[in-house]
Parts: sequence; structure tokens; C-alpha cells
Amino acid sequence: MNPKFVKSLVIILILITIGGGITLYFLLNSKDTGGELTIDQMVEFSYTTEEMRTDLKDGNFVLIQFQFITDSKAGAEEIAKREFQVKNEFIKQSVDLTEKDFRENLAQLEDNIQAAMSKKMTEGKITDVLITSKVIQ
Repeated sequence: MNPKFVKSLVIILILITIGGGITLYFLLNSKDTGGELTIDQMVEFSYTTEEMRTDLKDGNFVLIQFQFITDSKAGAEEIAKREFQVKNEFIKQSVDLTEKDFRENLAQLEDNIQAAMSKKMTEGKITDVLITSKVIQ
């Protein structure tokens, strides 16, 4: 066999082995959970608003509190700064709601608040909005 050919073959095999080892290392040590946040990340990347109070279409009042879960620490910090906008969106959306809506359609309210606030976000993404407290009078 030609010594140049053997030398080239050995170099190619070494490069393939090194490349495979690096690829295997990154595949085995990847901390990607498929886009799902762990519970610790959810807590770290969340923000709970102050309680908000507003009147409803049927004359009742509601006292409510939201928890925003974002995809990053920067997102949580941004939503904290935007709490005044959260209050504004909540008041706008609750103008036409009644006590019955707050008893039966909470998931819709969470989705509407999430959609409205997601449009305003620049630093992160809101992954979920939860109602953590609700009182109707």
C-alpha cells in the first residue's frame, strides 16, 4: 500500500472519531427538555401581580390576581415592569363580563390576557397565565 494513502486514511479516521465523540458528548449532555420548563424554572421565571379590583357589567365586583410564567428571567422582569399594562388590559376585558363569566370562563380570560400581553413583550415570551386568586362580590 501507498504510505500517503495509509496516512490520509488514518487522519480521516481520527477526524471522524473526534467529530463523533464531540457529537455524542453534546447529545448526552444536552439539557433541552423539548421546550418544557421545569417546575424550578417556572417559579424562577414567573411574576405574580398585585390584586386587582374592578366592577363588572352586572354590578358585581371582582378582586383577582394573576401569575405570569415566562420563558426567561428577562421575561419575568419585563412583565413586572408592565404590570400597569396588565391592569389596563384586565379592566378593558372585564367591562363586558359578568359574575357568571368569572365562574365559568376563567380559561378564556387567562388566554385573552396572555394574548394581549404577549403582543407587548419584547424581552421574553409569556408561556402561561394563571389566576391565583379570585373573589367576586
